[in-house]
Amino acid sequence: MFSILILLVFLSACQNPNRPSPKNPVSITLWHIYVEQMKTTFEGLVDEFNVTVGAKQGIVIQVAAVANPSVLSEKLLMAANGDPGAPEIPDISVIYPPVAATLSAKGLLMDFASQFTKDGISRYVDAFIEAGMIDGHHYLLPISKSTEVLYVNKTIFDQFAGDLSATQNGVTLTQLETFEGIIDAAEKYYAWSGGKTFYYPDSLFTYSMIGMEQMGEHLVRDRKLNLTSPAFKRIWDTYYGPAAKGRVAIFNTFGDYLALTGDAVAITGSSAGAIFYPDSVIHKDGTKEAAEFIVLPFPVFSGGEKVAIQRGVDMCVIKSTPVKEYAASVFLKWLTSPEQNLPFTASTGFIPVVKQAFDATSNVGNSDNAMIKKARLATSTMQKEYRFYVQPVFDGFEAMQKNYIKELQDRALAARNNGGGTVPDDARFNFITAFNE
Repeated sequence: MFSILILLVFLSACQNPNRPSPKNPVSITLWHIYVEQMKTTFEGLVDEFNVTVGAKQGIVIQVAAVANPSVLSEKLLMAANGDPGAPEIPDISVIYPPVAATLSAKGLLMDFASQFTKDGISRYVDAFIEAGMIDGHHYLLPISKSTEVLYVNKTIFDQFAGDLSATQNGVTLTQLETFEGIIDAAEKYYAWSGGKTFYYPDSLFTYSMIGMEQMGEHLVRDRKLNLTSPAFKRIWDTYYGPAAKGRVAIFNTFGDYLALTGDAVAITGSSAGAIFYPDSVIHKDGTKEAAEFIVLPFPVFSGGEKVAIQRGVDMCVIKSTPVKEYAASVFLKWLTSPEQNLPFTASTGFIPVVKQAFDATSNVGNSDNAMIKKARLATSTMQKEYRFYVQPVFDGFEAMQKNYIKELQDRALAARNNGGGTVPDDARFNFITAFNE
């Protein structure tokens, strides 16, 4: 009896206090921003973890909050600052680089190097890991990535192209591979349609930033906008004039809304937004018309390098206790393993984050949603042919981005409301001067 008692004491002493167990489980709270099918798929994976690996190791993941990106970021900052009425900060959360920079400065983020081996980190696509580095620390772990693609209402485009085919002013899908080709099509569509817009850049800042990268320049240099570059003049010329003249849409929300109403034929937007693109168009008079959308790789400025944005979902772990940090890492390792990452990304339109899944061909088209299949085929091509660019992260970047979009859109809209037929020669100079004041 005495020897058994000694053995129990010995085993108890050997149990690692920094590891959970079924007898001493730990609960981990998680915030995410997925909606609709993405939400169902993601939370289904959480449930699967809880009844398998989690049950064996004593780890329970609880989805404590779901919000849109801006609300989630606001809540994280409130919690980090201890603001009155702020929610309790989660253990794991989706996080965006500007917010991550703030939280890391406060010393609130766990460095994944403390829980992942070098070999473990090397499983992830290098560019995705680099995007999650802040001041040399692995504060962000990629979960699912996206880029931007070109959505085209092929039903409207075919009608448009078919009518023009007998003239000298024909258009083809191939010309949509370049932004110059898109603007040429927009001019012809405006005349053919009786004054309708053709193109909308869902993110005007991304359009500008990636366009500059394609031409070998940076839109942001030394935390300032590089607006005097000849490359920026090409960005300006393909947006401001066409927008002022009604060829390009001036809009302030997601492009799928314009797709739904037929108010734009071609839209550059997130590959992860494919699920929101409709199979019909509802016109302003209430009539509904079936529509086929196709997805093409992100356009390139003529003569430029094939570059596209890299964005998507990263997660962070908030510094807490060793047992919670360990448990959170177990879940994230499981979530990003090829067995989970491949079906999740294939069913939502995202890009896999681990090399084994990223390089696999079996992830293409593995979805019941036709638009997601098309988006995955487009991004699969881009994975092979494009360089993915990570936007800079610094305090004030988000405000810079918002100000740029507002200033450029406001000026284009004012010119449109003023007739739009002619664009002042000094419009770009005035924009640069006003923006830098």
